[in-house]
Amino acid sequence: MNKLPNVYANPINKKINNVQETFYSRSDRNIDVNPKDINTKINEIFSNKNHVYKSKVKITFRDKEEEAVIVGKTNLNLLTIDGKLIRIPEIVDIERI
Repeated sequence: MNKLPNVYANPINKKINNVQETFYSRSDRNIDVNPKDINTKINEIFSNKNHVYKSKVKITFRDKEEEAVIVGKTNLNLLTIDGKLIRIPEIVDIERI
């Protein structure tokens, strides 16, 4: 087999510290909301075989709970059967009743 040419590798002369974890917490905020989990729960409600047109759900916000019948979803809102829009980023928890 023929000899291949050498490959240049730039030497690293400094310490690399690019893997760091950051945590920030405010004392006035006691509920941590993960939007990915909320969207997963909403998608599970809409993909459930019992959801044909509408689903009755209990929605928990930071300061209140509400029961609603949801019929549709956009990127930022849930649409109820009576035409009300519920913003998804404001939802802490959602479950089907």
